[in-house]
Amino acid sequence: MDVVPDIDGVAGESVVVIGGGFGGLSTACYLADAGADVTLLEKNEQLGGRASRLEVDGFQFDMGPSWYLMPDVFERFFGHFGRSPDEFYELERLDPHYRVFWKDGDKVDVLPDRDANREIFESYEPGAGEAFDAYLEESKRTYEIGMEHFVYEDRPRLRDYVDTDVMRYSWGLSLLGKMQGHVEDYFDHPKLQQLMQYTLVFLGGSPTNTPALYNLMSHVDYNMGVYYPDGGIGAVVDGIVELAEDLGVDFVTDAEVTGIEGRYGAFAVDTENGERYLADRVVSDADYAHTEQELLPERKRQYTEEYWESRTYAPSAFLLYLGVEGDVPNLEHHTLVLPTDWDEHFEQIFDDPEWPDDPAYYLCVPSKTDDTVAPEGHSNLFALVPIAPGIRDTPEIRNRYRDLVIDDIAENTGTDLRGRVVVEETFSVDDFADRYNSYAGSALGLAHTLTQTSLLRPGHTSDAVDGLYFTGSTTTPGIGVPMCLISGGLTAEAMADDDV
Repeated sequence: MDVVPDIDGVAGESVVVIGGGFGGLSTACYLADAGADVTLLEKNEQLGGRASRLEVDGFQFDMGPSWYLMPDVFERFFGHFGRSPDEFYELERLDPHYRVFWKDGDKVDVLPDRDANREIFESYEPGAGEAFDAYLEESKRTYEIGMEHFVYEDRPRLRDYVDTDVMRYSWGLSLLGKMQGHVEDYFDHPKLQQLMQYTLVFLGGSPTNTPALYNLMSHVDYNMGVYYPDGGIGAVVDGIVELAEDLGVDFVTDAEVTGIEGRYGAFAVDTENGERYLADRVVSDADYAHTEQELLPERKRQYTEEYWESRTYAPSAFLLYLGVEGDVPNLEHHTLVLPTDWDEHFEQIFDDPEWPDDPAYYLCVPSKTDDTVAPEGHSNLFALVPIAPGIRDTPEIRNRYRDLVIDDIAENTGTDLRGRVVVEETFSVDDFADRYNSYAGSALGLAHTLTQTSLLRPGHTSDAVDGLYFTGSTTTPGIGVPMCLISGGLTAEAMADDDV
């Protein structure tokens, strides 16, 4: 099944796409392929949105996404245009997929070997190996049904769900429960529960507020595998940009949009540098709230300021980009460091927002796999601590928290970075708000809660302005690089179906 069956209705029209994240890039490709005249305006100096690159003194960091998951989505995206990912970048399956350190001294490697992972689960809890198999069977079924009938197929209205086919497809899926209860049905040991739930960070949620439907992520993790694209996620951005240019998309960087005027057939998009771009239609991959609250007059907004204030947002992040002298042998390409009880960390994100006292965090060392991302004799490492959006962010707080994280890494992984750091940059709440116009400085956008999933997320088509559309993580299907690629297809299809 193709993602976008027929979008020829946009042929010959001019379209301005605002924002060069994965959602904007994807939408631009679909529209240009269908014959539209597409210009993409990007606020920053490079394309990719949150998947920007940071290059300092021979070190190359992926600033945002660093996990390559769901390879089938990338294959399907490129396949729509008669191309394949390997024309643009090479993939390597990681072994191990990732390492987990718990702060009680325990550690485990999750491997690209299902039987070995089954034995790991059994070693923690008698019968957990069998439960592992059962959980992954359900996860696989949820993934296959969910992706085909609820992710690639947009259902923006309630009546789209009052359908016998939908009822048949969804029978037996965990649509209403939450992940914590769902995982507890299979595993008693808290560490096994964590191994099945850590991917919720990619969805911007916690075990207690994310729908059980997202057990599908365990199929992604354990059955499909974790990969690394040579050159990092930035290489994937380069590949999609190359594809878009082949399709005829025009890119303009350093072009921050300051206003959207007009309607279908007569849009004017203004930029900070004084340029004005005319178009028949406009697509925004910029932050949804920013687009409505800052780029449109009040009478043309779908949602009030109170609406955006009432939403539950995915975490922001405290990011440390570190160029380190020497090796870091205790760390793998992907490493998670987790408290044995992570409830307090999630509470300090969603319930009582503050900088976490005992953080769960993620470490990425791409130089383990790719020797081009760091000078010889050095390691490329970044640390990511999920934190509450909107909390106070100052240089003094960052310096204090930097020391806390460096000390925690030494204590819980045996990797002492002190005295070895030759390059250091931080990125946090205020930077997300400034660089990406992200509401409350969230790193990801709207969280995937029960009341913010599927048709309960803001739509692709504006109800207030004919010819204005939205793409990216705030729309369906939601957060994550693969989801944003799919969002681009859904936006293009919505445009073709729109009776403007």
